[in-house]
Formats: sequence, structure tokens, C-alpha cells
Amino acid sequence: MKWIHNKKRLTAYVLTALCIASTGFAATEHWNDASTRPKAVVATQAGNENWEQWKESWKTIQDDYEQVSLAPGKDATQMNLAWYSKDKAKAAEVRVAKSEDMSDARSFLGTCKTGTVIDGVQYYTNKTTIKDLKPDTTYYYQVKIDGAWKDVQSFKTGNPDDFSFMYVGDPQLGASKGQTSSEGNKQDGLLATRNDAYNWNKTLNSALAQHPEIDFLVSPGDQINEPAEDLSPAKIKLQEQQYAGYLSAKALRSLPEATSIGNHDSITTGYQNHFNVPNPFTEETNPTKAGHGYYYNYGNALFIVINANNYNAADHEALIKKAIKAHPNTKWRIVVMHQDIYGSGLDHSDSDGILLRTQLTPIYDANKIDVVLQGHDHTYARTYQLSSDGKQHADFSEYKVKGQQGQHHNLIDAALKDSDTKAAYESQNLCYTIADMQQGTLRNPKGVFYMSSNSATGSKFYELIPQQQDYIAARSQNWRPTYSVVHITKNQFSIDTYDAETGTPIDQTYSIIKD
Repeated sequence: MKWIHNKKRLTAYVLTALCIASTGFAATEHWNDASTRPKAVVATQAGNENWEQWKESWKTIQDDYEQVSLAPGKDATQMNLAWYSKDKAKAAEVRVAKSEDMSDARSFLGTCKTGTVIDGVQYYTNKTTIKDLKPDTTYYYQVKIDGAWKDVQSFKTGNPDDFSFMYVGDPQLGASKGQTSSEGNKQDGLLATRNDAYNWNKTLNSALAQHPEIDFLVSPGDQINEPAEDLSPAKIKLQEQQYAGYLSAKALRSLPEATSIGNHDSITTGYQNHFNVPNPFTEETNPTKAGHGYYYNYGNALFIVINANNYNAADHEALIKKAIKAHPNTKWRIVVMHQDIYGSGLDHSDSDGILLRTQLTPIYDANKIDVVLQGHDHTYARTYQLSSDGKQHADFSEYKVKGQQGQHHNLIDAALKDSDTKAAYESQNLCYTIADMQQGTLRNPKGVFYMSSNSATGSKFYELIPQQQDYIAARSQNWRPTYSVVHITKNQFSIDTYDAETGTPIDQTYSIIKD
């Protein structure tokens, strides 16, 4: 089915969005205040804690920079690990076993390189890869930090032919800065991080309790809030405290996480230091300090993670082609990126979010991408199946090098003060057609499915754009943290989204069958 665009309606909502965006509209007053739930319990490294206990534990957690992150390896047989240490070891070292007593442990060595300085202390970033993992198997592992083996932890590998992952939006620890809690505190960066870290723990624990089938986590970026743009020691410390809060979640000792670089992650090397991504695309011509895009294969799915802070889509096209060349026969091709080129949030979806739309839409079509998972907008939205309109469109080349950094949103606002430029911009971004409007379960549909996720912590929420765009099939903003569970088999992709606290679905299941 081809869709005839209502250009008057589309122009109206774009104008509304651009006018509001140029005023600097930001987060709403809605946020998730952890102090209003004193009886709630979260599981942390220290145990099961309510809010009062968490505040005590936070005194230790906030400066615990030497926490381990797990990430999917280049395929289901591997697991990547990263951590900070104060000790410069000759090599990073981890050992893994099938026995909890580690009696049959194998050791894996990696790299130990200079990381960053926090409070005058030099920290090193350690990375290594566990190999030869078997499906549906529980493994135990230990990491050596500062010359000593840490406590034994465990993880369970999934079934690559039938697996599930948790998809979350913008945890952005520290983004509740400036809000006033029920305890009367106007939150500075550290208090905001304490609040948001508690809620991050809570969302992860709720999701895993409600869906124990989850094998790994996918985050489209903005793990933390503080971009440390001035690179001052105080800003770097706060950023690292936010990573400490993010990684403090006990669930992450066993749950691999495939993260993306958000605009708030992009300014410093903190992201690159804390996460060990597989197949980094170092050929990227316009990378960020945080690192690059990357890809990995899991069963019959190819995941391509775009560094969308880089507005030069030729880089992303090259990454996509490289990933497909390495895995030409996977049935499912999934792109993960931070900036949403087809979202429905007020702040970004029709300003900085669509600077890449004219470039990426035909690239995704040409490379037969099935699904694009997005963040950035702090609202929930999913599209119909979309395709390029097949016409030539502007690529906004003047923004390719500048890209997006930190909180510098809405890069084209200055240019859009010119009415001719604004008109040209609006017309160029009508670059899509709606290929299929079916709902529920679709069989062999044309086009690409795009999804934007709401905040997983409630650290910051945005309004929906006043008039729903014609490419949006469903959207919501109920001011509550959400998460999605994606289930992939050889022939089917399904996604369900839930209220993080209650586990109640907020939308119907959307499924694609390819046979």
C-alpha cells in the first residue's frame, strides 16, 4: 500500500515542532521520584534494599569506579568484559568455569590501558573476551582487579535459535537534576544520580522477574547524563559517578548489555572505557571521543549499532555493508541507534532527530534492514512499515562534520530562522512512504519498522509532539518508566512493551513473520 501524504497536516506539525524546539523546550516536570516509594525494594550489589537503605549504600557505590560490564561478543559463543582498575596489570585477566568452585576454570587475557584520572587517581581500562561458550549453559566467572580475584559471579547463555532481549530507552542517570524530591531536596547532579540509579536497579529487577527469559540488554544510548563538556576534574568525576551508579545494578553482573553511544555519552572516553564492544568500526571518518559504531551476530540476527552522533551517513552505510558482508545469510537485520529519525517526541523527532532521515532511509531500504530501535525522545512510539520514496533529497552536508555533541540539540535552529531554509528543510524530510499499515502480526511485509523507547528510569520525560505524525502507528506518554521485550526465532520477530513497575503491557504485540 502506498500512502498519499497530507502535506498541509505534515507541514503544520513540523512548524510547530521547530518553533517549540527553537525555544529550548526541555524535560517536563514529570520524573520518577524514588523517595516517594520508601517501601519499594531493589536488589543491589549490597543486597535487597529499600530507599532508606539505598541512600546508605550509595555512599559507597558513588565512588566505586571498578565495576564490571558484560557485553555480547562478536557472536553467541563469546562474551566481552570491561572494568576499571587502579593497578596497571600486564594484561586484563578473567577466568570462567562451569563449576561454582572454579575448579575447572579457564583463563582469558586481554588489554590494560590508561583510562582516566578521578580525584587525582589514575584508573586503567581493562578489556577481555571469553570464548568458546556453549548455548543454554550457566557459567561462573571471576575478574582480577588490583591484583586480587573478585567474588564469583555467573551468567547463562541463551539459545541463539530462540532468544529474547530487553530493549530500554535512555536510562540517563543524573537527568533528574534540578527536580525537587518529596524529601525537599532540589537535586544536584549527585543526588539526581542517586535517585536515578535506584530506579535503574528497580526497572532491571522488575523486568527480569517478569521475564526471566531475557538473555541480554539493548540500550540505544544515553546511559548517563553528564557530558563533561568542559572536561574539568569535577565534571569527569560526576560522569564517572554516574557510570558507577549505572553499573551498580546487581542484574548487570549476569546480564550482558549491548549499549549505544548517546549524545550525552559522546563527549568523553568514559563510554569507550567502560564498555567492550565487539567489531568496533574504527574506519569511521567522523567518530566521537566515546568510540564508534559496531556490530555483532546472535543466532539468525545481525545487530548493527550506529554512532548516530556522527551525521555523516556514509560512515554508517559503510558499517552496515561491512556487517552484512561478514554475515550475509542472517534472516534478521536490526539497527540500533540513539537519535530517532522517526519518533514522536516533542523535543527531537522533528528537529535534530531528522537531520539523518533523508540520508539513512534509503540506506536502510537498500540493505534490507528489518527493524530500527531508537532512543533520544523519552517517549514511546512505533511506526508503520516505512520505505524511502525513491527520490533525491538533500543530505544537509553542512552538518555532517559537526554532528551532535552533548546537550547541543537542535543544530539547525539558526539556519531555520530563514524562511526559505525552513521550507526547504520541511519538504526534504517528506522522504518516506508508508509501505504497510497492517497491525498485529505481519507476514513478509515491505518496508522497515522503527521504534522509539521511553525512559527506562523516569529520570527525564518529554511531551509527545502535539499532532501525531502520519508515519506513527501507536504512541504514548504515561510518565512511567517502560521497557520492551523482543523475542526472535528463525522466522519471527515480536516486540512487547511494558510498564516497568507493574509489568502491564502498554501496547499490543507487534510481530513480523518472514517465511
